[in-house]
Amino acid sequence: MFEKTKVGIMGTGNIAGTMATTIKGMRGVVCHAVGSRDLSRAENFASEYKIKNAYGSYEELCNDPKVNLIYVATPHSEHFENVKLALEHGKAVFCEKAFTLNEEQAKELFKIAEENDVFLAEAMWTRFIPLGTKLREILASNVIGEISLVTADLSFNIAWKDRIKNPSLGGGALLDLGVYGLTFASMVLGDDVTDIVSLATKNEDGMDMQDVITLKYRTGQMAAITCSALSWGSNKGMIFGTNGHVEVDMINNFESITVYDNAGSKIGFYKKEKQITGYEYEVSSIMNAISEGWKECPEMPHAQTLKILNMMDFIRKQNGVEFTQEKDARIKAQDAESNSEVQTETDAQVEEQSKEQVEIAEVQVQTADDAIVEVTNNEATSDSEVASEEVSKDNSVE
Repeated sequence: MFEKTKVGIMGTGNIAGTMATTIKGMRGVVCHAVGSRDLSRAENFASEYKIKNAYGSYEELCNDPKVNLIYVATPHSEHFENVKLALEHGKAVFCEKAFTLNEEQAKELFKIAEENDVFLAEAMWTRFIPLGTKLREILASNVIGEISLVTADLSFNIAWKDRIKNPSLGGGALLDLGVYGLTFASMVLGDDVTDIVSLATKNEDGMDMQDVITLKYRTGQMAAITCSALSWGSNKGMIFGTNGHVEVDMINNFESITVYDNAGSKIGFYKKEKQITGYEYEVSSIMNAISEGWKECPEMPHAQTLKILNMMDFIRKQNGVEFTQEKDARIKAQDAESNSEVQTETDAQVEEQSKEQVEIAEVQVQTADDAIVEVTNNEATSDSEVASEEVSKDNSVE
């Protein structure tokens, strides 16, 4: 008998609820358990979504032997530790975007996954949707000719949310919204980016509330990406070619694709298929990858996750956006370096003092040796004088 994939959900927020709804409407998979740091929250979530098991800690969830796939739906700031915990318990994992706070954390997680020989993927749902495949087909047909420019926007008025405004939660518009614009540009133009220029508006805690990003590719093509947590935007993607352009409505989960010629006439229209939530495509792909024994998804390979995180690291650095965890690590490293320098200076002083002491000791030894030689010489002279006197006396007697 075919055994269903048993998923454990880590976290009880809105996005976790979306995944629970998705799994409930799918075949071959069941939401077996949910874990939270608060047992009552886990129990309420389990009751709402008809989930069999509720745990009051992530450790308990990972210890459930029946769970073979864990979905991490916690804040960005918690992804690294949460994914690490699941991997070290031998669980296959798919984690919400942004995958981690930065590229360094992602590299470490992929290393841990490899060491434990388990599956790991970023749950960037846009990469899995059917209309994404349709978009690639349209562009490959050359119907709009050679592409020169891509624009993409995703903006919602959500600056008041804690996950957006709080540095300790990996806040900011870039990781929450801008990641979709970067993904859209990547899906159309690839990843051979040579130049990135960006500007950001920041809140009082230093988190980016809106970003304007320009990418230049080795081919000469360009992408202009905007995201804002301060206002509602068009949420559209535009692809401009020599023979026309393509408009994509809602770049995170394509609502529709419209193709226009150079005269502005509509020559193609493709509407989103009926969905449960849109998450079902990534779940199906992940289940297939695991059944094939793969350790990553072809739609969202590890290298792709690292590339986008690398760009976001660069953009944040340009705009002076730093998360609490990164700031703490930087200060700790600076203190360690400072202590090391002090220790090196102290060691040098000790070494110098030792050299001085050795030199003093050598002088003292030399002085002592000289004194001994002088005494010896004096004694020798005295003995010689005595001997001479005795000889003189002897000669006198004779």
